[in-house]
Amino acid sequence: MTPPDPAFEQPAVITVSALNQAVGRLLERSFPLTWIAGEISNFTRASSGHWYFTLKDDGAQVRAVMFRGRAQYAGFVPREGDKVEVRALVTLYGPRGDYQINVEAIRRAGVGALFEAFMRLKEKLTAAGLFDEARKRPLPLFPRTVGIVTSPQAAALRDVLTALRRRAPHVRVVLYPTLVQGQLAAAQIADAIDTASMRAECDVLIVCRGGGSIEDLWCFNEEAVAYAIANCRMPVISGVGHETDFTIADFAADLRAATPTAAAELAATPRGDWLASLRADATDLRRAMRRTLDNAGQTLDYHARRLLSPTARIRQQRLQLLALSTAMMHATRAPLSASRHALDKVAGRLAARRPDTRAVRARLAALQHRCAINIDTQLAHRREALNALAAQLEMLNPQRTLERGYAIVTDAKGAILRSPREIQPRSALKVRLAEGSAVVEVGTVQVGLE
Repeated sequence: MTPPDPAFEQPAVITVSALNQAVGRLLERSFPLTWIAGEISNFTRASSGHWYFTLKDDGAQVRAVMFRGRAQYAGFVPREGDKVEVRALVTLYGPRGDYQINVEAIRRAGVGALFEAFMRLKEKLTAAGLFDEARKRPLPLFPRTVGIVTSPQAAALRDVLTALRRRAPHVRVVLYPTLVQGQLAAAQIADAIDTASMRAECDVLIVCRGGGSIEDLWCFNEEAVAYAIANCRMPVISGVGHETDFTIADFAADLRAATPTAAAELAATPRGDWLASLRADATDLRRAMRRTLDNAGQTLDYHARRLLSPTARIRQQRLQLLALSTAMMHATRAPLSASRHALDKVAGRLAARRPDTRAVRARLAALQHRCAINIDTQLAHRREALNALAAQLEMLNPQRTLERGYAIVTDAKGAILRSPREIQPRSALKVRLAEGSAVVEVGTVQVGLE
């Protein structure tokens, strides 16, 4: 048979599912995990927790999905128009045949490595307990001295001083100068905070600087600054950047202020408020004292009206004592007389009804004498019978038999042996004698008399 011509063979037929699977595998092998920059559009957060959105730029767009297991570690929820960078795998959604990217990680565009470093340090210090609410200290109610850690040339210093001068001019200010930007700034900020803590010359410490980019504020995201704030002896207020800026120093501080001016307002309550509060307290105190004095005066008048002179009081008490003494005397004599009269009547009745017991006593004495004689006779008879029985018992006492030269032989179990047939040769026997016992070993046994 002639083989078919290959030119006329039918090509293999595959399904659409197989085609999409093959294309998906090809895309995944050809494009490994890649960072892609773009703008968020059509963002949807499904009830399952998955994120669906479109990543686009000026010339193109691509569909993206970020599953819940990855989305929960994103650190933020993107919004429409956000510029982001995603680390994604290029793939194909088989049921629809749509080309898409599976997002593994997402970060804000332009932040890149700095934002990742910020999040890693934040997670590390959170695990170390530096941000726990339990270690946050309350601000003093009446601070006398406020310390400021910032640059002498910073606009934030002028804002803080202006706010303190306006609100609390009585508060003393101590400046701990330091750089607030650059590579050496973090170490200087930490040293300034440690110096303020060591000197302990202020009641509250403000760490501040004006707004800027994340690069400008990065010195406040260093671990040394966070530990210096956490270990500071006095409460620390962080006023770094604008309201939307967050740094590690904000989380480590006892209180975060949106701006340096807000930090000054939190550090010291306005003097006018305190004076108004003191005036109100003084008014309340005067009213309370006046009310207390009025009540005490009324109470004094009431007791004065009830108070008698000492002489009249003693006379009244003496009359009451005399009346009570007379009443007590009558109260004790009358029952005593009645009791004595009743006792005399009972004694007379008892004497009249008392029987003559002399004959009975004589008869009782005679009976006692006869009883004693009978008891002595009975005891003598019983004693004689007891002696006779004791003599018989003594005759039957085995000890007496042993004393005459006899012995009691028992085996190892303590059974008394009466016949030679009960004895085995070379067995141990116990022989009880009159004055003790002995264990003997049997040599031979003879039955019958020799």
